[in-house]
Amino acid sequence: MYIAVSGNIGSGKTSLVEILAERLDIEAYYENIDNPYLEDFYEAMDRWSFNLQISFLGKKIEQLCDITSHSNDVIQDRTIYEEAYIFVANLRAMGLISERDHNTYMEIYNIMIGHIPQPDVIIYLKASVPTLLRQIYKRGRAYEMRIEPDYLNSLNELYDNWITNIYKGDTIIVDIDREDFIMTPAIVDDLTEKIAHYLNKK
Repeated sequence: MYIAVSGNIGSGKTSLVEILAERLDIEAYYENIDNPYLEDFYEAMDRWSFNLQISFLGKKIEQLCDITSHSNDVIQDRTIYEEAYIFVANLRAMGLISERDHNTYMEIYNIMIGHIPQPDVIIYLKASVPTLLRQIYKRGRAYEMRIEPDYLNSLNELYDNWITNIYKGDTIIVDIDREDFIMTPAIVDDLTEKIAHYLNKK
């Protein structure tokens, strides 16, 4: 079983992966945020966007190769699809990545996408910009303090479009504005039940 947790910056993906990995007794794969271009990117997005995203793509491919190398049940923090359809697409729309660099990125992405498994189910953490900002400020990563509300809003629009119109797999949507799984353990109970039910159907 391959479960993935998707969502915008600050939506709570890592926290939910930690909780569900323990509840379901499965292996967790976390997003590697140790990217050598990250701080540079937030200082000069147009200069470092391609470097940043290629680095993230390489780390995600490496992680997926590890996931496919064994048959254990796993849960993953952010999918490879989000790299292309959310973050790179947003940078292209903002004019922060050139058409040439975008085409190069998508060529590499499209080559790899045919060789990796699709998640059995994606849990999408949907959150408004005020909720995202509150959680970003709470965790206090210095480089994230420069993130603008408009940037998060653009990502939210792309996420909603991706889940609604592009992604064809099974999804579970959690509205973080109304369903705080940290403060309300019953929400995690409900998620665990849904996943267990899904597992039983496989």
